[in-house]
Amino acid sequence: ECLCCTCGVPIPPNPANMCVACLRTQVDISEGIPKQVTVHFCKQCERYLQPPASWVQCALESRELLALCLKKLKSSMTKVRLIDAGFLWTEPHSKRIKIKLTIQKEVMNGAILQQVFVVEFVVQYQMCDDCHRVEAKDFWKAVVQVRQKTVHKKTFYYLEQLILKHKLHQNSLNIKEIHDGIDFYYGSKQHAQKMVDFLQCTVPCRSKTSQRLISHDIHSNTYNYKSTFSVEIVPVCKDNVVCLSPRLAQSLGNMGQVCVCVRVTSTIHLIDPSTLQVAEVDGNTYWRYPFNSLCNPRQLEEFIVMDLDIIRDQKLGAGAGVRSNKHTLAEVWVQKTSEMDTSQQYHCRTFLGHLLNIGDLVLGFDFANSNINDEHLNKMNPHHVPDVVLIKKSYDRSRRVKRRNWKLQEMARDREGMDTDDERQYQDFLEDLEEDEALRKNVNIYRDASKIPVESDTDDDGAPRISLMEMMEELSLADATGGEGADMMTD
Repeated sequence: ECLCCTCGVPIPPNPANMCVACLRTQVDISEGIPKQVTVHFCKQCERYLQPPASWVQCALESRELLALCLKKLKSSMTKVRLIDAGFLWTEPHSKRIKIKLTIQKEVMNGAILQQVFVVEFVVQYQMCDDCHRVEAKDFWKAVVQVRQKTVHKKTFYYLEQLILKHKLHQNSLNIKEIHDGIDFYYGSKQHAQKMVDFLQCTVPCRSKTSQRLISHDIHSNTYNYKSTFSVEIVPVCKDNVVCLSPRLAQSLGNMGQVCVCVRVTSTIHLIDPSTLQVAEVDGNTYWRYPFNSLCNPRQLEEFIVMDLDIIRDQKLGAGAGVRSNKHTLAEVWVQKTSEMDTSQQYHCRTFLGHLLNIGDLVLGFDFANSNINDEHLNKMNPHHVPDVVLIKKSYDRSRRVKRRNWKLQEMARDREGMDTDDERQYQDFLEDLEEDEALRKNVNIYRDASKIPVESDTDDDGAPRISLMEMMEELSLADATGGEGADMMTD
């Protein structure tokens, strides 16, 4: 044993010849390590700032938070050795995080001293860049503007159901509906690009991209852009009458130029009412040989079938394309319901032979008494233009609404300047789903539990309906927890 050179207490020999108490008074190994440090925390998204610019999510007393705090001390602890670190309990609302550190350092002639001390971290609030942008209403980086220059929104209603089915609306920041289209706002360009790719696969359209420089850092050579994707959907909807260019009609298998659009999916499905010939026009073909709708749904008139002859063996010309086997060709005499007091009747061919009987009401477009300005139609031989083109059989709408025991989901979106005609157009779309099985394959249809269909023999006017097999049960959170769902259970 030897004596401490300062206080004379007997101690085991060590390189400094001093007892631990005296050594501590002479040397403080935690010198230079700050005892109080600030950490920044964003209240909105509950993330901590990890300098220089990244924000990380950390739970209190987690390994991630410990690592983040120790990084703050790293530069001042280069000359000591960290042995242990752990949290001391603090009140969660105190805005204080305390960490107990154990460090070692070699002092005076090679003696190793160990010391335990506490560092207090003060939590200061600071808003992160992402939350700042949201608060400033300037949060989007990319927008997809979907437009269709038509009077009717049928294609948009179909598109909405596809987006809901594939859950593509989930990563959009905001959805805004305006009078001729929808805007989707996204936080990243990749999400917007994904949406554009989806649109190009599901509806015939074309797109353009532009970007605007918002800011630019010359030191780190980084650029901040806002991107705009403009998507234009072809201006043709289901039940539109169109006039094709002679060249396009020929390339589609020598079809008649006046056709009816029976469906718009990823292509435009056309049928020639005089021969039942069908063709599909994709987006690229459409933009090369564009054609317009000759009438909007409001111009359709109601006719009554006076006489009907089914055409069994129709001979097709040379080079003719595919014929529809879902429709039946017929020659009909029709009279406008508004002209029942006259003897004026119209003769035409129709693809609705399988649905029509004498006395049925049918909606059609009257070419004989209308003034149409269309470049392809004006050049056609007038003898080849039909007097009337019948579009679809007419049913009693109020009865159909009463009987409808299903519903669709809707996308949450901002609406501005809503048209009073929108409800009528939405009903049109629901009727299209009932009439067209191919269209509803891509749509999730939910059983409407609030509606109990009332059946009676007098009500059945032969209007198409959707079977229960095709409907899905709507899941609600209450069902999962046994709240409202408990009423549905039976013994």
